[in-house]
Amino acid sequence: MKPAVLILCTGNSCRSHLAEGVLRHAAGDLLDVVSAGSRPAGYVHPLAIEVMREIGIDLSSHTSKHLQAFTSREIETVITVCGNADQACPVFPGQVNRHHWPFEDPAHATGTDEEKKAVFRRVRDEIRAVFGAYAAGRRDQIKSGGPRG
Repeated sequence: MKPAVLILCTGNSCRSHLAEGVLRHAAGDLLDVVSAGSRPAGYVHPLAIEVMREIGIDLSSHTSKHLQAFTSREIETVITVCGNADQACPVFPGQVNRHHWPFEDPAHATGTDEEKKAVFRRVRDEIRAVFGAYAAGRRDQIKSGGPRG
């Protein structure tokens, strides 16, 4: 069974889905990657879906979920991508690794459609860099038999 990584954000409509898509693409063979929110928006932002499609990752089947859906599940690592989710993160049973990597919320971008899309792309690329490095580190840990997280 693959270790479960839960990515949390407040609304579970943008950042957490960007991160879930990136990490699943980079390490889905090693990790069971899911995302949720402390106050789910009820949808995945269309621009999040669009900018991920540009890099070959399909989020069109993703749904916005509440973090309570995962509290009874064995979670190895929780990664929060916004400040509110870090504060609202519940206690998960067992030894859970926690990381907090906050990113700007692209849903608050203003301007023309192209300007908003540029913010989504920038945040996507920042998330891609951080979660890509995390995936590479996890691969190295598994190869060396080192600690998880």
